[in-house]
Amino acid sequence: MSVELIKVKEADDGMRLNRWFLKYYPNLTLGRLQKLLRTKQIKVDGKRAEASLKLAAGQPRIPPLKEGEAAAEKSAELAPKEIDFIRSLVIFKDDNVIAINKPSGLAVQGGTNTHFHVDGLLDGLKFEKEERPRLVHRIDKDTSGILLLARNRKYAELLTGAFRTHRLPKTYLALTVGCPREEQGEIKVPLKKAGEKMIVAPDGQSARTLYRVLDSIGDRFALVEASPLTGRTHQIRAHLESIGCPIVGDDRYFGPERRKFNLFADKLHLHAYKIDLSALYNKQTVITAPLPAHFKAGLEAAGLAFKN
Repeated sequence: MSVELIKVKEADDGMRLNRWFLKYYPNLTLGRLQKLLRTKQIKVDGKRAEASLKLAAGQPRIPPLKEGEAAAEKSAELAPKEIDFIRSLVIFKDDNVIAINKPSGLAVQGGTNTHFHVDGLLDGLKFEKEERPRLVHRIDKDTSGILLLARNRKYAELLTGAFRTHRLPKTYLALTVGCPREEQGEIKVPLKKAGEKMIVAPDGQSARTLYRVLDSIGDRFALVEASPLTGRTHQIRAHLESIGCPIVGDDRYFGPERRKFNLFADKLHLHAYKIDLSALYNKQTVITAPLPAHFKAGLEAAGLAFKN
């Protein structure tokens, strides 16, 4: 095989060289790549390249590779019904960002015994672009609501940074068993991982959640709006449990034993309802995700009202 000259795509501008090889030559081992770099067989703009080099529009020199190493990135072959499904979830789309309204029960990424997930369906959201969208944050499998995707590398970095610095306010809705004593307030208790749960612990990480009761039926059930000011795993679920108001359908944060109710579907009633992207767009930009059917039915059954 002869030497290739490959032009770096606009979408890969700023990508590290080793990540570029991982993307386009997934069968090339790390050891083999290091050897090619060490022996100066890979060059960028005619100069020896390091793994940490950040690429720009140019022509990296690729050496002859063994059979199988040059297997370029391939799009997943999705069935038409899979493409229709993931596209049916889209609630916002522009040149840089896509937002989907993820249903409860759909995992964001794969894992043990999890083969159907958002990450595996992203090729169905390319639309007119060559690149598949990128995950930039997560929500729990059983939580429904807004999941943002970046349509290019630049916005992947912008969104990741904005989430890390908490500049994109998020608002969740929760149907709780019990009603907070105060109509609104802040839950400020540290959380620490213990097995598969997060527990309140003095030596845990700082965690803060603002909440507001939107409606309630005495002290039996409540519709609570929650806005996390920090980004701890299961933060809203653990925090609401900590004040005696666990979420309907939560099989992990419900005191010593989960309670089931004939009134409600056997699903987690926690919904990522709203996200404010104004800091990213420098103008008022707020996305909301309609409530799923099981959540709306739960509110109706409990006699609770939600005004959009």
